[in-house]
Amino acid sequence: MNHLRYSGLSFETQRAVFLDIVSSDPLIGETQSRVRTLDLPDWLVVSGALYNSVWNHLAGKPSGYGIRDVDLFYFDESDLSYEAEDSVIARAAPVFADLPLPVEIRNQARVHLWYEARFGSAYPSLSSSAEALSWFASKTHAVGVRYDADGRLELVAPFGLDDIFSFRISPNRALDNQQTHQNKGARARENWPEITVVPW
Repeated sequence: MNHLRYSGLSFETQRAVFLDIVSSDPLIGETQSRVRTLDLPDWLVVSGALYNSVWNHLAGKPSGYGIRDVDLFYFDESDLSYEAEDSVIARAAPVFADLPLPVEIRNQARVHLWYEARFGSAYPSLSSSAEALSWFASKTHAVGVRYDADGRLELVAPFGLDDIFSFRISPNRALDNQQTHQNKGARARENWPEITVVPW
């Protein structure tokens, strides 16, 4: 097994491989198919379910291994109330009810309203779902996919894909997220011991 066979290659090569892997993964494919029926504004399937699926594919592990849930972002600033977000979550629940993993849905337009109370530091007001990826604790985790208007799979990866294909978790120091970076790195190594965690 050469799990690092795509490490260090061009972004376009890695992009093609990444999209091929996630589009052929049954969990990701089915989730995205169902997301489209919800007609959510500016939606993105992000983070763990994506890069974990790539690691599983390259390390010879089964689909879904080590994945706790599927994170689904959307961006709607027309109503920033908790109740509006909760209504979206309730509407989506039966759509995803029979999937093998839970789908966690969050409106990125309102994260700045609750983030500091929960995590102890301020969070910027965002302008899109994609912008949220730039504030993740680890650059490796900052990846999202969605279908564009023509039905093609679109990738959002502000820090590129080489960390993922290099089985490397690199910190993103945009916020004071050292503990989150370390915790996620330690958990990842339990499932994929091939991973290197770059210190904060």
